[in-house]
Amino acid sequence: MAKQYGFYFDADRCVQCRTCELACKSVRDVEPGMKWMRVVEIWSGVYPDITRDFFALACMHCGKPACIEVCPTGAISKRDEDGIVVVDRGKCNGCRDCLSACPYGVPQFGEDGIMHKCDLCSGVDIAPACAVWCPTEALKFGTLDELLEMAKERGGKRMDGPTEPSVIIAGESPVASLIT
Repeated sequence: MAKQYGFYFDADRCVQCRTCELACKSVRDVEPGMKWMRVVEIWSGVYPDITRDFFALACMHCGKPACIEVCPTGAISKRDEDGIVVVDRGKCNGCRDCLSACPYGVPQFGEDGIMHKCDLCSGVDIAPACAVWCPTEALKFGTLDELLEMAKERGGKRMDGPTEPSVIIAGESPVASLIT
């Protein structure tokens, strides 16, 4: 694979404005009720030491996507040139095996019963809209090498997980360990 593209997320900069969600829905014309990008709340700790964090969750474009392994029709693939995980909607039979395999619950099924998900705005003349429109730059897009370099300043690292998510987490945020 030539390059692996992914996301950089800085929970300290995220103000939960949900502009990433709106940008995705607007640019990609995502059908009502579906969110290819969503801001999720993550609660942790034991009372009275409870914390609440947020995470911008979209397809992780994993290095080892579990969804590909279980797809009986071969509708899901990982592009060699950029590592983006894509769905051939013409091949998807709507079985939902990918949903149960994905540790992040990313695949969604539209009114037509076919799987939809983030494809990093492939085929649209814009970098991923969610990252472009993020007003605080909490969410960024680039190659993993670029994003890791950016994260070094904040003590960030690649998100852990058996599927090798292509997400870089800035700082010492507990988000990376909580989402897996």
